[in-house]
Amino acid sequence: MNMTNAFTRRRLLLSLGALSLMPKGVLAEGSAAEPLATTLIGAAWRGPKVTDSHFAGVLAADWERQQIEIRYAVALPSRPHGLVPEAGGGLLVNGLRPGAWLLRCDGDGKVMQRIDVTKESENVRLSGHIAVGEDVLYATAIDYSNDQGRISIRDRQTLQRIDEWASGGIEPHQAVLDAAGHLLIANGGVPRTLADVKFDLHRMESSLVRLDGRTGQPLGQWRLDDPRLSLRHLAWSQPAVGAPHYLGIAMQAEHDDAARRDAAPILALFDGSHLSTPTRANDGHGYCGDIVAAFQGGFALSSNKGGVAQLWLPGSPDKLASIVEMEEAYALTDWAGPPPGGGVLVATAPGLVRWHPSAKPAFLAWPKPMALDNHWVRMG
Repeated sequence: MNMTNAFTRRRLLLSLGALSLMPKGVLAEGSAAEPLATTLIGAAWRGPKVTDSHFAGVLAADWERQQIEIRYAVALPSRPHGLVPEAGGGLLVNGLRPGAWLLRCDGDGKVMQRIDVTKESENVRLSGHIAVGEDVLYATAIDYSNDQGRISIRDRQTLQRIDEWASGGIEPHQAVLDAAGHLLIANGGVPRTLADVKFDLHRMESSLVRLDGRTGQPLGQWRLDDPRLSLRHLAWSQPAVGAPHYLGIAMQAEHDDAARRDAAPILALFDGSHLSTPTRANDGHGYCGDIVAAFQGGFALSSNKGGVAQLWLPGSPDKLASIVEMEEAYALTDWAGPPPGGGVLVATAPGLVRWHPSAKPAFLAWPKPMALDNHWVRMG
């Protein structure tokens, strides 16, 4: 049995477990033929060796020809993290914490702008992600002189820093905007040195903070009971009309005790006023690497440590169902597919995995030996 056939059979078996969480009638609703098209994905990667160079660019997944091609690749000065898709096929990319750079490339892979963060401040570095406002960018950052989180406000066109706000906590990682234009920030709470070494974990203080998107004034702060659960990545759910709307938060446990860490929950939910953990089910490591909106107002969560991507649904809030089990299951993005939508594209060690509640599973190998980074985004 070849690799693709073995993978497909395994995925079908896993799909049955995920489908058991879903309401009856879903498969009938989603019986339309799946589209044969090319999906463009903004991604970051390096060669197979840890010491290989890093790149960002656009991958084209051709489902009909069953192959992936690299549309363009931009060489990067160091490991990247957050990616923002832009009009015309370009990307906005920033360096991994402590991030010393951010750059913008166009749809042909030409670098249009690049900012050296070290020239702006002696102690402040980018922390991982950028949220996009109407006229400005909100980049998470850390002031390493005092451990305080910052939000670097940047002109959307020039990328130049025009203001800086307190994030309301330690080590802000990802931020997103809500419907009112306010900023929600996952403060990871982990003290770190400028060499990105964790220290003094006993004083961790992870929190979710809301700031006024125009002034930076604090509008609220929420914490879980367990201070060793680090809030990190964020995604808004896409529920049906009238159903609850959640902010899903991917967590990474930082407990000293390995058994407690491995048993820690990996998903938190924010409903606009309350922060909670809906389930203790996890990946066996207490580590969620990425999160994306998925089927019926739920979320897909990945763990490269566990080699698994799992599905959470609001209709079965105490459960997680495996949808992909493969080495280095990590970067996630959405894939609409046929009705009822809600599919997910998962980056794994050998290639791209496509999961959907009612479409056939698919696997596409990487076009050359390459290791995908933490995050990717569907273009357009």
